[in-house]
Amino acid sequence: MSNVEAEPAEVTCTSTPGGVEVLTPRDVPLGGPRAMSVRRTLPQKQRSLIGAWCFCDHYGPDDVTMDVAPHPHTGLQTVSWLFTGEIEHRDSLGVHAFVRPGELNLMTGGSGICHSEQSTASSSVLHGVQLWLALPDAHRDAPRDFQHYVPPTVVADGASMRVFLGSLAGSTSPVRTFTPLLGAEIVLSAGASLTLDVAPSFEHGVLLDTGDVALGETALEPGDLGYVGTGRSTLTLSSAGGARVVLLGGVPFGEEIVMWWNFVGRTHDEIAAFREEWQAETDRFGRVEGYPGARLPAPPLPGGRLRPRGNPA
Repeated sequence: MSNVEAEPAEVTCTSTPGGVEVLTPRDVPLGGPRAMSVRRTLPQKQRSLIGAWCFCDHYGPDDVTMDVAPHPHTGLQTVSWLFTGEIEHRDSLGVHAFVRPGELNLMTGGSGICHSEQSTASSSVLHGVQLWLALPDAHRDAPRDFQHYVPPTVVADGASMRVFLGSLAGSTSPVRTFTPLLGAEIVLSAGASLTLDVAPSFEHGVLLDTGDVALGETALEPGDLGYVGTGRSTLTLSSAGGARVVLLGGVPFGEEIVMWWNFVGRTHDEIAAFREEWQAETDRFGRVEGYPGARLPAPPLPGGRLRPRGNPA
């Protein structure tokens, strides 16, 4: 997964427990080879993280061809989750895999990794979410890793769920993460009302993909991310006409991070060093074998340091 904005902003993020709020998406045109538009809800000025979830792009259904050349990542894990389509993945760990609907691919960047993404010939329509997890300071230099998991479907109270990270409704994912987390796709039938037991130590976000849904008494529009702070032991989702949502959760991250392009670090100078190493093709990121083309060059750094942005106190 790549952030292929031509002029990505540098963002200093913090995570603190907050109240209930609706994060409305902003349309972000992604130029370059992918040439598609996404609806971004994380990060933004009013909230930068939900647990360790630090990046959330929602896209499609779009009739597009994805061809993202090898590009780097540091200090994060990428979470690929599709509703429609198929994407071919290659990385510098030597993994060659496919991203398919209902199947989780989680890649750990840690100290450095690079990968490519291409939609397959049989896949013209893409629809899904692109998610990143910030690695805590103690583990942000973790070695490269890749995990694949196909979660079972759990049915309860007019809803079906696939839990791809953490535990929910009696289903637990075996996928390893570095902070306590939750990630699940939930499909609600028309007229359904679903009350979920959740960890009070978690903050949660509900992203509405399609249909109509209310988080408690708060109605969400498609593309909205409804945020609920810590201290709640249940979440109630209801839908009049049916809906599909993605539920994200985690303990408040409690660390500042700096995000720019495809890097997560702690300081501007560290990000600048990552960029320099990528441009110099050092061994930090390795190489992708089997991609028929050149690597994706890093965009220029901003002219100056942007002011830090984070969650409200």
